[in-house]
Amino acid sequence: MSVTFHPPPRRILVRGVNWLGDAVMTTPALLRLREKFPTAHIALLTPEKLADLWLHHPAVNEIISFRAKESSLSIGKKLRAEKFDLALVLPNSPRSALEVFLAGIPQRIGYARSWRNFFLTQSVASRIGAVKMHKRSVTEIHQLISKTPDVRPKIPPTAHQIHEYLHLAAVLGANPEPLAPALHVTPTELGDAQKRFQIDEKINWFGINSGAEYGPAKRWPADKFLFMAREVAAWTGGWGVILFGGKNDVPMVEKIEREFWSVANQWKFRPKLVNVAGRTSLRELMALLKSCRVLLTNDTGPMHVAAALGTPVVVPFGSTSPELTGPGLPGDSRNVLLKSDAPCSPCFLRECPIDFRCMNGISVERVVTAVIETFKGG
Repeated sequence: MSVTFHPPPRRILVRGVNWLGDAVMTTPALLRLREKFPTAHIALLTPEKLADLWLHHPAVNEIISFRAKESSLSIGKKLRAEKFDLALVLPNSPRSALEVFLAGIPQRIGYARSWRNFFLTQSVASRIGAVKMHKRSVTEIHQLISKTPDVRPKIPPTAHQIHEYLHLAAVLGANPEPLAPALHVTPTELGDAQKRFQIDEKINWFGINSGAEYGPAKRWPADKFLFMAREVAAWTGGWGVILFGGKNDVPMVEKIEREFWSVANQWKFRPKLVNVAGRTSLRELMALLKSCRVLLTNDTGPMHVAAALGTPVVVPFGSTSPELTGPGLPGDSRNVLLKSDAPCSPCFLRECPIDFRCMNGISVERVVTAVIETFKGG
């Protein structure tokens, strides 16, 4: 059921989500909201760490950020001065609903969840077709791997997370049809980042993002990423490799870099490899991801960012589900999402309690083929 407005809201606050990948998946809903209310002032309330993601985004007029330890009372007070007509709360947490309640915003809309419905003026029931990310127990995992044939239920395309956010926007009358997630970097940002990190725009660059914040169960083994770096550098000759990663990934990426050069220094040509792990701002990360011809990555925030910037991605999926949180628009043929036949996948666990068969079952040969085909299609 959609809300009818008389008159339409002039000042809309969207309480954004807290994680990079999730934030990218909200962009279709924000674009649909802008489409529905073209003249409204749309402000996005976002954690400080994600504020720069929204620079130059056509759906957003204003970015309001908050610090990691800032209280709900402080945020509410800050918002109260903005005199918003309407708040759309994208996260499911009690705190996010409390913030807009304390701001005194007259209309507050979000999903109905425990401990927060009192703070909303309209609590939206869970969407038909929504699929929860169920963490499997060790007992359940052993039961699944002992059964033949595979008994896992099929997940429909409409289960993807972008539909959760679109459904909320549709309550305000927006079009619920999916759009591809979209982010924007300017030519100046692109040029500045390439200059700082010596990324020659005349060269084809292959990106590798071997980390994942959530835990090791989401990471294809690092030695396989190393193999791919060497493979691409060796069979292309003129291609370059960019190693991406966050601050916590620096030791792993530096090890990949050292072991790459231990072999590559013996080649007859000098390959091009640039390690930017832990060294980029968010806007620089975006610019460098856009500079890549293709990105090989785990299921993590930069995967979503790259796809939203138009860079094709190749992704080995293990503990998580491409049907629920895959990059880009579901079904986009530019992105290659690889899974093994492990019946316990997706388990949604941080660490594998058995033998990591979901990721070990994705061979480097499959990934090499996927990368080559993606290069050809780019």
